[in-house]
Amino acid sequence: MAGSGAGTSSRAAVPALISPHPLGGSLPALYQEDEFAQSLTSGLDAVLAPIFSSLDNLEAYLDPGLAPEDFLDWLGGWVGLVVDETWPLDRRRAFISRAHELYRMRGTAKGLAAHVELFSGGQVEIEEPGGASLSVTTGSAPPGSTGFNVLVRVRVDDPASVDQPRLNALVAAAKPAHLTHVVEVVGKSAAAAPAPRASRRRAEPAAPATEPPAAPPVEPAPDPASEPTEPTGEDPPA
Repeated sequence: MAGSGAGTSSRAAVPALISPHPLGGSLPALYQEDEFAQSLTSGLDAVLAPIFSSLDNLEAYLDPGLAPEDFLDWLGGWVGLVVDETWPLDRRRAFISRAHELYRMRGTAKGLAAHVELFSGGQVEIEEPGGASLSVTTGSAPPGSTGFNVLVRVRVDDPASVDQPRLNALVAAAKPAHLTHVVEVVGKSAAAAPAPRASRRRAEPAAPATEPPAAPPVEPAPDPASEPTEPTGEDPPA
């Protein structure tokens, strides 16, 4: 493979690189012994040799672990990742090599944590409002909290070493679109701060409906035929 440079392309003229297909050998027999023609084509061979070398090693250029350093930025853009040029080379290679894994977990807490961990190199904690549960009781409270806020806490040795604006943009692109988010970058020895209220408040179970008081029993109306009659002293008619 042609040499690699730091930030600039080095696949140009490479000293002492031999072309696998010299042009002088393909000239007509009349020019095989012509010194000028052979010198002219040998100069072209020096220009074409790095191109042949790149084509012969094309699969290595597509491997994040073997690609030249200056080629990693293009390779990262090809898979939709923005690589920080200030990262160590090993972290940049690892970030791009896990692109397929990150896209497979995209939109999940696990995928977001992996993405942020690769970017920051720290320990990632995520507090999310979602949840899942199984209940056989009708009207039971749903799991999780009632808010739509995700807290991403990153613990690193030196919080000042993390580019927080870029980290915030990375979280915004990797999280589900309907969620808001808060990013905290703290030292590894710092105590965990309480999450925002919206992301920690859980849904309260609905209060049971109160039954109206029972109505007093209604007394039946007296039946006149069943009431006793007072004697009048007169004999009933025959």
